[in-house]
Amino acid sequence: MDKPAETLSVKEKIGYSLGDLAANLIFQTLITYLAFFYTDVYRIPAATAAKVIFVVGLLGAFVFTPLIGLIADRTTTRWGKFRPWILWTSIPFGVLSLLAFSTPDLGEHGKVVYALVTYTLLILVYAANNLPYSALSGVLTGNMDQRNSLSSYRFVAVMVAQFIIQALLLPLVLILGNGDKVEGFKNTMTVFAIVGTVCFLVTFFTTRERIVPVPEQKSGVMQDLRDLTRNGPWLVMLALTILVFINLALKGGTYIYYFQYYLSEPALAAFLQDIGFNGLIEGLNALLTGAGLAAFAWPKDAPTSAFSLFNAGGIIFMIVGIGFSRRLADRFGKRDVFGAALLVSTLFLLAFYFYSPESIWLVFVSYILHGFSYGITIPLLWAMIADVADYSEWRNNRRATAIIFSAMLCGLKIGLSIGGALVAGILAFYGYDADAGVQPPQTVNGIRLAISVFCSIPFLVAVAMLFLYKIDKRMESRIESELGARRLQSAAVS
Repeated sequence: MDKPAETLSVKEKIGYSLGDLAANLIFQTLITYLAFFYTDVYRIPAATAAKVIFVVGLLGAFVFTPLIGLIADRTTTRWGKFRPWILWTSIPFGVLSLLAFSTPDLGEHGKVVYALVTYTLLILVYAANNLPYSALSGVLTGNMDQRNSLSSYRFVAVMVAQFIIQALLLPLVLILGNGDKVEGFKNTMTVFAIVGTVCFLVTFFTTRERIVPVPEQKSGVMQDLRDLTRNGPWLVMLALTILVFINLALKGGTYIYYFQYYLSEPALAAFLQDIGFNGLIEGLNALLTGAGLAAFAWPKDAPTSAFSLFNAGGIIFMIVGIGFSRRLADRFGKRDVFGAALLVSTLFLLAFYFYSPESIWLVFVSYILHGFSYGITIPLLWAMIADVADYSEWRNNRRATAIIFSAMLCGLKIGLSIGGALVAGILAFYGYDADAGVQPPQTVNGIRLAISVFCSIPFLVAVAMLFLYKIDKRMESRIESELGARRLQSAAVS
């Protein structure tokens, strides 16, 4: 039976999840559009953009994230260890998000310096915000079923943010910029900054930290690091996180090029017409203009319009997949469900390489099925990391939640840095020219390889790594039971 103190209310789950909505309005923009923004909006050469994304990402991974993790575990306030960080960073996060997607005319060299400085500061504040936020999920409750539920709420919010970014960002950019992408990105990020700040404040005020280290716990930095290096499940999860986010950054950053330069524009236009999408937009605009309102500025070119619809369909089915995640994990264990769903999702990615430019239906169906399968895994990754924090406490009698999550976020940033740099790097290697209306065949083939074969490799390696992860369903139950007994004993002694 759940202990009341560790059963989370719907209000707290929703409040916590809004923090991920806020962070992912920016995070998903970075994954999907940073390379595109640098190359096609701010006009930084692709090779230079790759260096900026890679260098700053590694700085965030190896400097900012571990530093914040060590500090957060040693933060003591009346609000707890992790909640105050969400409060402190809410406004700086919004401001730097706006600056990073602004386009001051500073000349060729000045643009690179501006991109480097603003992206560096954004990654620093992102670490100071998102690491304590992620660690907070490990101390809201010690009940693993409740964690599975919390993760499902959290990642529905992530999918909402992803839907906004991948399906609606380009229309928003056109609407808010009146057709000017430069002005549109600035105005859109202003809206995101305001919404994000409000959501972070809601998270701060609606959550409560319940799992705290025992008062007599004393451990130094070197002890925490030794615990990490001896923690087998943590090492597996670190590698797994890196691999997953290499895939997400590479896949997410390349799809837009796949639609613009590989898929047939006439076939895309025919597809939109056949499914009634064009008629839907025309009917919506007739309704709006008939009511004296402005028309909805949906992109008129078929590749951009289809790309937004493509993302929307995938995200909707990811949300459906998330809905199955908790039940499957409760029955079979997180590890086994994660591995099986990840493998299935990879098969649908590999299929993309074999589709012709006219195979629009197959492209959409494959992505929907990929989205559903991958959606099952989304809440489980972070729930498994919280389990690793419990495993460390269970084994070592010391709890260091933030340093464990910082290591995972370090892996996340390494993965995003490698994947994001690979997007721009692959484009540069295969001769991509942002000013060319039609790309040469070798460039198009590089784009096809990137979204299918190249991005499938990390997922396949991740599935293999799970054979080394020993926290199965049986061990989950044992750790939860024994830690619960220890905490009750510690509370009785206190």
